Amino acid sequence: MSQFFDDRGTEMRDLFFETAQDLLQSLNDDALKLEKAPQDTETIRSIRRTVHTLKGDAAACGFKELSELAHLLEDALAVDVTSSPVSLAELGFTAADVFSSMLAAYRQQGSLPDSTPLKNMVRALSPGPEASRESSTRKPADNPQVVWTEYEIVSAKAAQAEGKNVFHVSAQIDPLCTMPIAARQLVANALAAVADVLGARPEPGSPGHAKTLDLLVATTASEIDIIGKCRIPTVISQAHCFEARVAAPTSENSDSVRPTAEAASPEHEHMRERATSGGPEENSGAKPVSASENVLRVDAERIDVVLNLVGELIIGKSMLQQVVHEFSHRYPKDPLRARFADAMAIQSRVLNDLQRSVMKVRMVPVAQLFRRFPRLVRDAAKRLNKQAQLIISGQDTDVDKGLLDAIAEPLTHIVRNAVGHGLETTAERAAVGKPGAGKIRLDAYHQGNQLIVEVSDDGRGIDEDKIKAKALKANLVAADELERMSHSEILDLVFRPGFSTADEITEISGRGVGLDVVRSVLLRLKGTVELDTRPGQGTSFRLKLPLTLAIIKALLFRVEHRLYAIPLNAVAEIARAQETDLHLVDDCEVVQLRGQVLPLVRLGRKPAADWNERRGKIFVLVMALGGRRLGLIVDSLDGEEELVIKALDDQTVATDLVSGASILGDGRVVLIMNLSAVVERFARSRSANSGLLLSDVERNHSPVSSEVPQ
Repeated sequence: MSQFFDDRGTEMRDLFFETAQDLLQSLNDDALKLEKAPQDTETIRSIRRTVHTLKGDAAACGFKELSELAHLLEDALAVDVTSSPVSLAELGFTAADVFSSMLAAYRQQGSLPDSTPLKNMVRALSPGPEASRESSTRKPADNPQVVWTEYEIVSAKAAQAEGKNVFHVSAQIDPLCTMPIAARQLVANALAAVADVLGARPEPGSPGHAKTLDLLVATTASEIDIIGKCRIPTVISQAHCFEARVAAPTSENSDSVRPTAEAASPEHEHMRERATSGGPEENSGAKPVSASENVLRVDAERIDVVLNLVGELIIGKSMLQQVVHEFSHRYPKDPLRARFADAMAIQSRVLNDLQRSVMKVRMVPVAQLFRRFPRLVRDAAKRLNKQAQLIISGQDTDVDKGLLDAIAEPLTHIVRNAVGHGLETTAERAAVGKPGAGKIRLDAYHQGNQLIVEVSDDGRGIDEDKIKAKALKANLVAADELERMSHSEILDLVFRPGFSTADEITEISGRGVGLDVVRSVLLRLKGTVELDTRPGQGTSFRLKLPLTLAIIKALLFRVEHRLYAIPLNAVAEIARAQETDLHLVDDCEVVQLRGQVLPLVRLGRKPAADWNERRGKIFVLVMALGGRRLGLIVDSLDGEEELVIKALDDQTVATDLVSGASILGDGRVVLIMNLSAVVERFARSRSANSGLLLSDVERNHSPVSSEVPQ
């Protein structure tokens, strides 16, 4: 395979790899449409346009093998294929898979995959190359003899004297093309890349009512190359090329001698570029600048730099607010106090607008992720001999690009499980009175400052007894502990590593991986996953994530005079209690909250040896983590704050209980707790006397970051 080694070639290839993924996704989307409507000619034309663009882009990057294969498929789709014995939907799926594998090979500089299956389908779809050549180059029976002007005849003979071939090209303008004048110009400009256009009928500037374009060209290229240039998707339906028979002009057209050099003039070069990648609809606007020219492709790292600077400004704003507050407290009657307040209000408003604007730059519609799932559901259901219908809503919901990439894997696990575990077979659904095709719903929406993604199905649901049996068999929990578990805690077992309810191992499920990955990824993203199931009716997974990972609303609290923070959206409620309200159950501290027993995690030092000697008030931060409720015992609360998260290296804080830090307006450093690590530590050791949690941070964190003014 050929490669570029210069910087410009590298940049071009990177752009190609990015845009090619969108093209392959469009190919998959159109193939899904053809599966439902095999005779939809507009969808077939859309596939051909996609393949045409992929062919040109691959050729520009030097990926010859991919370009030639796409060219082969494009030619096969140029004829009427609606009555072909080959399934066009399967052809589209196969092409998308082969092209995707070739892209991966180019990116990794590895061996190209076997494209024989796709080539065999293409050969079965289209006539042989000789037949295709013959049908493309022969003159149609109903094509009238075109009379060329004297000037055009002289130009043709001069070209023949130079050793060039002179061809008569007849192109049929697509009946659905709404701009035949632009279509004629597009074809003329496209041919100008490989030939000299000596004459054209209708002539440039004439009324555009004709649906046929006849061109007299001189070239050293072959007839096939000429035909390839003429085949512009959505513009030309058929094209023929044959040796020109130049006839003498009559008196009727002797005065119509006109050179056609303008057809190949430099000012029309941009139209030739459009002719190779789209159709006349791209020229339909009155504005000379296309919409794509108003779009800038910016590296995500550059946006992150701007976002980081905005975060620094937010920290500076907090520090300035603290100074203004101290000034107002010290000089309450000073006239500058009001001016300071006005200036701070303006700065805060502008900074908030700036923050929102930068965040919007990183926002992309969740449809970029959702688009991949129709094909995934279709393939998974087909392998399992099931019928599945995917219903998508909320595609326009915006989400941070980094967050969208991070949830792709866990969401894929959940959707596959919905097909593999959730949906019944057609026979099983019929036996219980359900429609043969199961429904999987994928929805996304904003709720406050969170992104909610829901995946639900109308399948068999999750059997609680089956979960218990599998958990005992896998030694995930003891029998006596299992008996004390609530319904939500039992459901929570499906997120344990190694847990699976599959009865057999398949390509889709049964390997004991998946939902534990979902839980760990969501916690790492400062999000949660909730499970709701109804036996015989279906299962629903609800993913809750912050809209951004860089700036969060946080709740500040103190433990043993040190300041910490947790994401505010993770706090379900805050309760006050006395030490005497706590009880020990199986060496785990618990408190009764509104009739329910809430397990507690003590973030400070060990309690007094004598339980009865403990006194004082405490705060309990109630966390709702995927169906499990857990309380964090803290000494006091310091209010809410918007924090800019700063990453910490292992030399600063050598514990997994802290995920980052931030700086407050008065210069204090606050450590942000890693709730996923807290939950994991609690699951490993449910003893109240284990000396746990933030005492580890006290031993490991940097003296600079740990110091909190008293």
